[in-house]
Amino acid sequence: MQTIAEAYVKLVLAMGQHDPDYVDAFYGPAEWRKEAEATQQPLADIRAAAKTQLAALGPEPAGDGMEQLRHRYLACQLGALISRVDLLSGTRLSFDEESKALYDAVAPTHTEEELEAIAAQMGALLPGEGDLLARFEAYREGFVIPPDKLEGVFSAAIDTCRERTRVHLELPAEETFEVGYVTDKAWSAYNWYKGGFKSLIQVNTDLPITIDRAIDLAAHEGYPGHHVYNVLLEKNLVRDRGWVEFSVYALFSAQSLIAEGTANFGIEVAFPGDERLAYERDVLYPLAGLDPDTAEGYARVCKQLAKLSYAGNEAARRYLNGDIDGVAAAEWLSKYAMTPKQRAEQRIRFIDQYRSYVINYNLGEDMVADYINGLGGTADQPARRWAEFTKLLASPRLPSGLR
Repeated sequence: MQTIAEAYVKLVLAMGQHDPDYVDAFYGPAEWRKEAEATQQPLADIRAAAKTQLAALGPEPAGDGMEQLRHRYLACQLGALISRVDLLSGTRLSFDEESKALYDAVAPTHTEEELEAIAAQMGALLPGEGDLLARFEAYREGFVIPPDKLEGVFSAAIDTCRERTRVHLELPAEETFEVGYVTDKAWSAYNWYKGGFKSLIQVNTDLPITIDRAIDLAAHEGYPGHHVYNVLLEKNLVRDRGWVEFSVYALFSAQSLIAEGTANFGIEVAFPGDERLAYERDVLYPLAGLDPDTAEGYARVCKQLAKLSYAGNEAARRYLNGDIDGVAAAEWLSKYAMTPKQRAEQRIRFIDQYRSYVINYNLGEDMVADYINGLGGTADQPARRWAEFTKLLASPRLPSGLR
């Protein structure tokens, strides 16, 4: 499998010459990247080579579970690469067909009636009367982190997420990341893993950032989210086992559902129960100059809003299937996901760029949560939860292996 793994890495790098978003991270031999840049392998040749490597994998090997997981991982990743080549070459798949081909999963559908019922429950939580979205926007403005407080709030959140993570799992002493602030991006934040246990985390400041996003981003992008995920893959699989395929991260692949799902569920792992509310109220609200007495009410609103996350999938499904256009998709997000106009437009930019990738956040989180809970890692068993969570982070397990 090692020869196939090396070929896989080189094919991902070759794909990166055609698809600028495809290679999310690479810290393998520098000459492999240079070779890909110099060769500019045609898409048809990449597809043929991937098919050859997929056939060469053969049946699953005997041995320990990790070897079998590795085999399945390589087969799935090569299959996703082939599907991505097909999409770039003009093949059209439905939203669900695409997500299955790339991410090894299909998100459930939700009707307008279901989403309207959830959104309507927001009314009892918001002050004022009249249009629900307008009331929500007005209310949320009171929880925006002032720009001059942003760095201090994020630094505190990151430090606490790091401390809470290090209590439960061992990380290399040299692991670290930098935080930068950017604009004009389709995403709200991004982790760029550089290898050597180091990341660059960028936070998009195009739109106001509310206080709830501090923990969301610190945990999701950092601890115990993307940064920790990549660190553990590098340490446990690349360095300890020599599995070179994990020195590259193909964004449009099943690996992303595990990455996004663990990053989102990791927020709850790090701050179980009411611990998040207590920390935000007692530490982050004062740092941001916000009234701590309003923290509990805002937390209830955020919890209700999270129940509408699948509305984003529905907007993307209808938009990418050609049932509605971008304007209607943004309106759908405003109506059913309580997304203000500017944020809805930013979301459509994200869907244009990343397409069915949107399922990896909510479906990924739900699948990871069910998997960890099913292994006994429930909220009342925090040690077991951390143990199973850490094991998943450092494994080649696929989304289909979570069911």
